[in-house]
Amino acid sequence: MALTIGAPRETYPGERRVALTPRASEALGKLGASVIIEQSAGADAGFPDEQYVGRGAHVVSRAEVFQQSDIIVQVRALGANPDDGRADLPLLRRGQLVIGFGEPLTAVREMSDLARAGVSFFAMELMPRITRAQSMDALSSMATIAGYRGVLLGAEALPKIFPMLMTAAGTITAARVLVLGAGVAGLQAIATARRLGAVVSAYDVRSAVKEQIESLGAKFVVLDLETGASEGQGGYAKAMDEEFYRRQRAALQEVIREQDVLITTAAVPGKRAPILVTAQMASAMAPGSVIVDIAAERGGNCELTRPGETVMHQGISILGPLNLASTAPYHASQMYGSNVAAFLKLMVKNGELTINREDEIIRETLVTHGGEIVNARVSELVGTTAAAMPAGERR
Repeated sequence: MALTIGAPRETYPGERRVALTPRASEALGKLGASVIIEQSAGADAGFPDEQYVGRGAHVVSRAEVFQQSDIIVQVRALGANPDDGRADLPLLRRGQLVIGFGEPLTAVREMSDLARAGVSFFAMELMPRITRAQSMDALSSMATIAGYRGVLLGAEALPKIFPMLMTAAGTITAARVLVLGAGVAGLQAIATARRLGAVVSAYDVRSAVKEQIESLGAKFVVLDLETGASEGQGGYAKAMDEEFYRRQRAALQEVIREQDVLITTAAVPGKRAPILVTAQMASAMAPGSVIVDIAAERGGNCELTRPGETVMHQGISILGPLNLASTAPYHASQMYGSNVAAFLKLMVKNGELTINREDEIIRETLVTHGGEIVNARVSELVGTTAAAMPAGERR
């Protein structure tokens, strides 16, 4: 009997992405698998049911997706959809695979629930940053969209235009944009702001990214700080102590004062985003300036950020956008679907499923299996959380 891979419609409020596009569905069909999609699952992303059928997938009800699928593929699995995602728990059955974003380093309760359900859950955000896994790196794919959209939000909110123009009415000077954090989102923000004609500078605690920043035409901001321990496992930024961030804020204040738009992107996996911009620093910017805090989902890099809101502070707009990838659902889904299909190629051969836990990619992304939490990082967090709870609340 052929392996069945199913993608239900996303239920997180405002989520417009879909886990599999018609093209990704066809790619999985070539692996010998049968692909089923919930009716209208791709509609909000611009993929009507007819396109899936044309690529060999079958359109079914939500209940049928969960009943018939050996592998469930989602954008937001339970941990990343903690409220509405609970409705799917009774639909899961022991032995099923679930693949998606799940916030495993913070959604401790939800990971325990998935373990009890007996499913094997693979968290896409735990994908190791190694060469072999680049085609599966969904975090980077979504960060690319976020960096692009963040700049457009800043350009729209700024009461100026980005490019320098020489007109009969005089010369308009280019807007000045500073990007804090030169990960995937930051680098895409730099590239987008440059394309729009802004004068761009960028700062990152990792001095190794200087060449990447300059290759995009931006100026690398140098601060007199010791940053040797700023890069953690897998190339991600590492959380630093509060004294480091205090000295960093003091050094950045004069740089920020000169900017029209500030884009902040600094995030540490599984932790609250570091505060890089205090209220005092924001107040130093000229009225009409804009701060776009792409790290708002993690609490924000600016002290004044309110996730999901726009705050006005002394004439400065502070934007805290959420789920930016979902604002460009067509291409975000296209990228995510390709990431998922590449990941599944590791486990599906000739229509049969094999979970090789000796493979680094499988081992690092597998969170629950056989009724247990098997990921070392998540297991440690579950133990720590349980120890901190009153005895009566443990379960």
